[in-house]
Amino acid sequence: MTNENMTVSEAICNAISFEMENNEKVLVLGEDIATYGGVFGATRGLVQRFGEKRVRDTPISEMAFSGMGVGLAMAGYRPIVEIMFVDFIGSCLDQLYNAMAKIPYMSGGNTRIPMVIKTAAGCIGAAAQHSQCLWGTFAHLPGMKIVVPSCPYSAKGLMTAAIRSDDPVIFIEHKAIMRKKLNSFDGVEEFPEDGYELPIGKAHTILKGDDLTIVSLSKGVQDSMAAARLLAGDGINAEVIDLRSVVPLDMETISQSVTRTGNLLIVDEDYLSFGLSAEIAVRLLESLSPHGVPKVRRLATPDVPIPAAMSLEAAVIPGIEDIVIEAKKLFMA
Repeated sequence: MTNENMTVSEAICNAISFEMENNEKVLVLGEDIATYGGVFGATRGLVQRFGEKRVRDTPISEMAFSGMGVGLAMAGYRPIVEIMFVDFIGSCLDQLYNAMAKIPYMSGGNTRIPMVIKTAAGCIGAAAQHSQCLWGTFAHLPGMKIVVPSCPYSAKGLMTAAIRSDDPVIFIEHKAIMRKKLNSFDGVEEFPEDGYELPIGKAHTILKGDDLTIVSLSKGVQDSMAAARLLAGDGINAEVIDLRSVVPLDMETISQSVTRTGNLLIVDEDYLSFGLSAEIAVRLLESLSPHGVPKVRRLATPDVPIPAAMSLEAAVIPGIEDIVIEAKKLFMA
């Protein structure tokens, strides 16, 4: 398959396969990731190529196999541990927060944890226990990098960087985009067959504009781009920034854009309160002089469980029309 025809899922698999080919210490484990190839196909074919010792199906016990991943990382391996849905993270949070994230600090840097937690987030009509994003939850817990791709190009580059990182990385993929191609969406029609890294902690400006800045991540970037096209029809030129990483958070790119446009709309499918949207807004306000404070609006999921009915899910999750409405309110205020 040529790179220009890759889906997000295939791009992730391609990155994992390349790293496994070039580093025998890279392993994959999780529920249904071997024989079945992962619920979204992101590990399809790996067990046939690398064998059951390196691509291993696990029992339904997130606490057990995430702990196994920590032990493998401490022993010099580079495990990729798949938690099928991010909503299940509570089952193994102790292994991630108290072991994976803290052991490098508690050992004075003498023990590294080069481990990737790969998990799926976002809404696809799967109700309250299978629809959350929670990247803000991870970001609140120090010691982990958090990356969130929005298209095949960033998925492959960020997964490669995550596997090569000597620090633990949470790699969060959005369920709704896993089977989409979307390569030209990021301005890249074709990308290298070999492994390449995108820097963790560096945002990407996808669309240039002078009237307002829209900052988002994951599927929200695609919705923001669609909204920007509609806004352009009304004479409003939006700049769209894809965060790519939540931790580290690239405030420099955001600040430079907002200083020029004077307007910031933060679009986030995670929950509104105590989350990423508030963090970006506060960091921006703290970094600017009192006279340089821009107009800021936040568009995020309200603090309610995600409804099961698709119509009700659409009512609470930020969508294209919501972005257009909030952008116009911001620009015309």
